[in-house]
Amino acid sequence: MHTVAVLSLKGGVGKTTVVLGLASAALRRGVRTLVVDLDPQCNATSALEPEETEASLYDVLENPTRSTLRAAIAPSGWGEEIDVLVGTEDGEAHNDHDPGVKQLHRLSDALGKVNGLLAEDELPYQVVLLDCPPSLGRLTRSALVAADRALLVTEPTIFAVSGVQRAFEAVQNERETSNPGLQPLGVVVNRVRPRSHEHQFRINELRDIFGPLVMPVSLPDRLAVQQAQGACTPIHQWGTPGAREVALAFNLLLARVLRSARGRRKEQDLEELEELEAEA
Repeated sequence: MHTVAVLSLKGGVGKTTVVLGLASAALRRGVRTLVVDLDPQCNATSALEPEETEASLYDVLENPTRSTLRAAIAPSGWGEEIDVLVGTEDGEAHNDHDPGVKQLHRLSDALGKVNGLLAEDELPYQVVLLDCPPSLGRLTRSALVAADRALLVTEPTIFAVSGVQRAFEAVQNERETSNPGLQPLGVVVNRVRPRSHEHQFRINELRDIFGPLVMPVSLPDRLAVQQAQGACTPIHQWGTPGAREVALAFNLLLARVLRSARGRRKEQDLEELEELEAEA
């Protein structure tokens, strides 16, 4: 199971759009995915239309037991491959800015149990997508503690570039203090207009700052994204030319996610081999 935190420390740049687009690409490819809605605005939960649950993320962070977790996860309205750990506005109560170590690890502890909840004939989750709020409180930090990779989202504007710089610093800090296995997956630029000189200037600025971490594929600014989200429909099923263009970009982005998962498994295999050799 490969866990990806999707974040930025500026609101409105399209974090949830990226989570939903990746979930749509995963659905098309048959990749079993769990979306965890950490944002108290709960937009991902609304768009995915899961069945009603008896618990939510708030309850999981209060008491991350198997029974609570089972009660907070539901199939999405999109298809069998996509499930949701549903968000709630009450989740803001867990977004304090000075959490203890035990509090920061509750999400990680819970996610370690999710595949154990599935029936024997069910496929395990291959990807977990964490939709983070646009602030560096307990919710975002918990996601970084639980994640294998961090995907940073920005727009090609001056304030958004500043926000993604702060998010990258937060990833590095959490890696040093709480999660040494955490790696940045990359920076994806959303709502790009290719003919905009300002957008091209900001993308070049991002490449100067982050180098190869800037994804070679960017997400074009298309009305179809808002239309599909408003209809609670995967972008791959929307069917317009704009939707197909965006869907292709998400296919490439998901391929990057899956490649990073394979790379992580190879690293783990190498570490296990080194441990065995040391014991021998």
